[in-house]
Parts: sequence; structure tokens; C-alpha cells
Amino acid sequence: MSAKSVSGKVTVVGAGFYGSTTALRLAEYNIFETVVLTDILEGKPEGLALDMNQSRSIEGFETKIIGATTTADGAGYEATANSDVVVITAGLPRKPGMSRMDLIGVNAGIVRGVAENIAKHSPNAVIIVVSNPLDEMTALTQLATNFPKNRVMGQAGMLDTARFTNFVAEKLGVAVGSVKTLTLGSHGDTMVPVPSRCTVDGKPLSDLLSQTEIDELVDRTRNGGAEVVALLKTGSAYYAPSAAAARMAKAVIEDSGAVMPVCAWVDGEYGISGVYLGVEAEIGRSGVKKVVETKLTDSELAGLKEAAEAVRAKQADVQTL
Repeated sequence: MSAKSVSGKVTVVGAGFYGSTTALRLAEYNIFETVVLTDILEGKPEGLALDMNQSRSIEGFETKIIGATTTADGAGYEATANSDVVVITAGLPRKPGMSRMDLIGVNAGIVRGVAENIAKHSPNAVIIVVSNPLDEMTALTQLATNFPKNRVMGQAGMLDTARFTNFVAEKLGVAVGSVKTLTLGSHGDTMVPVPSRCTVDGKPLSDLLSQTEIDELVDRTRNGGAEVVALLKTGSAYYAPSAAAARMAKAVIEDSGAVMPVCAWVDGEYGISGVYLGVEAEIGRSGVKKVVETKLTDSELAGLKEAAEAVRAKQADVQTL
């Protein structure tokens, strides 16, 4: 592997299941020089980093993982300095019966503190937010960092689309690789799956499933996180979410220009302005290079506009949190 292909630094804030799994995925890509994992639980990130580093010879990657304990007053963040990409997973996960919105008060305080410390130590970073409630925490992170809006995005559509794809593949008994789906809108109740963009081996999904069956899969996708939470009883999903966040970070560091469904700042696209919303976007070193407008049916576009208004109202609230 040439020296050029391994460069850069990525920080993952929060060493829970989501954060630690994301850190390991990023390290195993072997494209970063350094992965920094932070947490407020003393010793936890250092212990996980030590364990992960000991897997390097087995899995064949050179990326160095560094663990750093941080405090609410900003101590420990020096280890994250000059990160190219930062993934914020900090905050409480959902418990059974909780909605993502139930977390807004407590997680807003945590995420704001993290965002301010990241801005201080890594003023040129691209930030990927995964803390819930996702759309609101993405908006809050941009406000707290005062970064250009293209350098702050949220992970939601990648995960929701992956869930939809998996459900379609299982329903039809086909390879996941043959299924293409898309979800836009918010990460939650106003998620907008886009059946018109869903195909199996190039055939429209509507040729293979009835509208009722598609609606059932859409509903299951919308409640995908809650289904996992209800089964686990002690936390929320992290394998699929971490895969989604890691792929976004990879697209940034490689300046790949990959088009992915993410939570991005929308300003005029689809006739919607001034809100963080789940859309398709081209991802590269500058974060969101551009929002990619896709052809939607009238009802899908109406759903997207409805989602925009729902999250706009909540995002206005975060300014005071």
C-alpha cells in the first residue's frame, strides 16, 4: 500500500457500542493514519483502543487507534486536534418505549459541549452527527460550531435505506446486492421512503410487490430502530448505523464524490429552503459538495416537503437548548 493512500485523522466521539464499532470499522479500512476514540468514562476509550490495536496484525491494518478520556470542561480534546473528520455519537441511546425526540433535552447539552470542543481543536473538520434526535442534533452542531453548513451533516438516510433494502431482499428472497432503495426526509416519523426509486435487478419494486406489501415494508423501515430497541431492551442499534457512518467518513477522506442519502442543509433544492433534511448528496473533502435532486413523484415530493416543515419547527427549538 502506498504511503499516499493512508493519511488523515478521524475522531469518533463517544465510545459506546455505536462509537467503538464505528472506530474499529474506520481502522479496518486502513485508509486513515489515526483513529481517535473519546469518551467521558475514564479509561474506557484507552482500553478499547488498546484492544483494537492488538487486532491489527490479525486483520492486516496499520491504522493506529488512540483512546482519550475527555471531560465536560474540554480536557482531553487535545488528542483530537486537527482531525479531518469527526463522527459525533455522544449522547444517551434510546430505551424501549422512548422516541428519538424524548432524548432531545439531555442530548442537546451533551452534543453542544462536544461540538464547541471539536470546533476549538479541529476548525477545518467535516462533522458527521449520529446522535439522536438526528435532524435536530445536526442543526445544533452546526450552530454550536459555526462551521459552514456543508461541513456538518447527519447520518440517517444511509441507515434507513440499508434497512429498507434488507427488508425488500428478505421479503423477495433475493440477494441484497440486487436491490436498490432510497429513503429521504427525516430520521423518524416523517421519513420518506421513495418507492419510485426502488428496483430489484433493475425492475421497479411495484412490479414485484403489491402496494400493501410495499407500504408494510416502508412502515417497518420507519420503525426500524424501535424494532431493534424493543428486542435488545438495553440499548439501540449499532452494527448497521456504524457501517453507515463509517462509509460517510470514508467518502469524505477519499474525496470520492459518492452520492449518498444523508442529512444535509437544503437551500432551494426541491423548492425547500433553510433546513437540515434527509436528501441525496455528493460527499467529498469539503463535506457535502452538493445536494443531488432526484426525480420524485408528486406524493413523494409532498412527503418530503411535509418532513421539511416538521423538522424545521423542531430545529428552530434547538437554538435555545
